[in-house]
Amino acid sequence: MKCVKVPLRQLNDVRIKLMENSLMNMDFRIKTDGEFGYIPINEDVDGYDTVYVELEPMKKVVRNFSELLEDELTDEEIENLKTSFDTIGDIVILEIPDELYNKRQIIGDAAYEFTKRKAIYMKKSAIKGTIRIRDLEFLAGSDDSVTIHKEHGVRLKLDVREVYFSPRLATERKRVMESVEDGEKILDMFCGIGPFPIVIARNKNVEITAVDINENAIRYLEENIELNKLKGTVKPYCGDVREVAKSFNCKFDRIIMNLPGLAYTFLDVAVDLIKDGGIINYYEFSDGYEQGIKRLETACENAGKKVEIVNCRKVKSISPDEWHVAIDGKVSKN
Repeated sequence: MKCVKVPLRQLNDVRIKLMENSLMNMDFRIKTDGEFGYIPINEDVDGYDTVYVELEPMKKVVRNFSELLEDELTDEEIENLKTSFDTIGDIVILEIPDELYNKRQIIGDAAYEFTKRKAIYMKKSAIKGTIRIRDLEFLAGSDDSVTIHKEHGVRLKLDVREVYFSPRLATERKRVMESVEDGEKILDMFCGIGPFPIVIARNKNVEITAVDINENAIRYLEENIELNKLKGTVKPYCGDVREVAKSFNCKFDRIIMNLPGLAYTFLDVAVDLIKDGGIINYYEFSDGYEQGIKRLETACENAGKKVEIVNCRKVKSISPDEWHVAIDGKVSKN
């Protein structure tokens, strides 16, 4: 490699000067030997001894996933590719557009190299069915879909093929936890593997009833209760919450309804089970808050109650004109 040879005492000053004039070759490391240093250059530089020395190449730092695809995909294809992905524990789940499906292996291999995670999967379907799972296709790494995800000091074990879990709700789970008071009785109507209950019960001395229709989700919830040191208690129930609720002989201070596609169909159950002055944390997919507020108000009116909306927020984007929204309502007797 062509270099300038300079005394060690001048090395840093010369390096800076060469860099400022775009004369230093940034693909190789500077070498020192005895009293001299050797700086790689792109072209001859007047005023310095030029020598040829074997240098170590610089390791290229990949700043983003797209850089690994520059030689494999066109600029338009890279633009169309969603380079954001969900990381759940040591598993990555990609969303690849239909037009790039034939290049999914190239994309999966690049994701594996970039993330250094155990396994790379791609979404093959939307979330579907009453147990809320989606089809996944294995692309790279080790085809092991069981992992332990960590957030806010808790560990959540799950199989991404058998249950639904979104790491993008971590901030929302923390926000709800922080609004909970010690001593609350809480119902999570659609708990999944238990991210809301586990995060809350780890930090607050509460009693949580956690319900889900997916047997695998409840099985992992039971494991997650054992995996974590909890201040509060979590009691799991497997089944349709509309049926399971018939066995409850208490009312709740707070009810969490994070089933944004269908939660509105269970509002009558929630309104019946909430204590006077209790909070319903309600979620739905919408372009705003008006629809959700109206649904909460109507459900309360039908039960002879009223609701005060205490907070509304956008949790995450679903599409350019649709959001996963959260509405907190304080329910009381009319």
